[in-house]
Amino acid sequence: MDDDPALRPEREATVGSAGGRRRRGEQPMVPPAGFRSYYGLPVLNEPTWHDHDIAGYLFLGGLAGASSILAAAADLTGRPRLARAGKAGALCAVGGSLYALIHDLGRPSRFVNMLRVFKVTSPMSVGTWILSAYGPQAGLAAATAVTGLFPRLGRAASAGAGLTGAAVATYTAALISDTAVPLWHGGHREMPLLFAGSAMSAAGGLGMFAAPVAEAGPARNAALLGTAVEVAAAKAMERRLGPVVAEPLRQGKGRLARLGEGLSVAGALLGATAGRRSRAAAVVAGAALLAGSACTRFGIFHAGVASAGDPRYTVEPQRARLSAERRA
Repeated sequence: MDDDPALRPEREATVGSAGGRRRRGEQPMVPPAGFRSYYGLPVLNEPTWHDHDIAGYLFLGGLAGASSILAAAADLTGRPRLARAGKAGALCAVGGSLYALIHDLGRPSRFVNMLRVFKVTSPMSVGTWILSAYGPQAGLAAATAVTGLFPRLGRAASAGAGLTGAAVATYTAALISDTAVPLWHGGHREMPLLFAGSAMSAAGGLGMFAAPVAEAGPARNAALLGTAVEVAAAKAMERRLGPVVAEPLRQGKGRLARLGEGLSVAGALLGATAGRRSRAAAVVAGAALLAGSACTRFGIFHAGVASAGDPRYTVEPQRARLSAERRA
């Protein structure tokens, strides 16, 4: 390793000894190649995001977007209490996600400054505009649903929030995948599906938690479908990442992702069985689904940070790809 104290300083090395056959008594000009650092610096800079801000932002954004979709569907199928729960939940969630994002940025003006330009190649820029278009519609839909005022305006806002909600629920997957963090970047194909499934299960959980059993049918279906998509995408992502890069998901706080899968599966199954008849079972299932989605987002966040902190997760896959290209 290049930081091994046993290695002698470079100034004691003999010029010209780096190439060719080494002669007796010569010292190497540079230490043997390693991958613990790059000239004493980390190979990658770890993300400086605060975990409670950004992981919370990932979870709350997904919950908000999917809740708006579920609320719009409830409006269309004549389930007013499920629609009201979804709209109120979406407003609270998007408010929390905005607070978390601005808290991480440090000043509200930094969020406003991101609206000065629109870069279609930047997930952060596109996401900022999506969030700005979605937030007022979600707020108007919730306000009209709670007060009963301006029902036509409320229906229009609910439809708009439902349409933009899909982008709000999934754009954060593109946001973190568009980085050099090995686990996030390596999972860029499956991450949007995983986030969409996690958001659907969370919204289904909120619907079961807050709406009566008689109206919670779409919430139960959303929880089942979302959990199936989330688990399938997570398994596919782990297979494609390989045992090395996927390792942080099995260690430390990355294990929260596994716990999240377990909670989501348990909540979806409980909601689809006992939750159809029992209000108490529906509440427990909804709480499990919400907790499962939160654990999934926090686990993926922490696993990604851990993969950036150890050069092994950057260098070993690169070497494996180079070896495969040479053999081909």
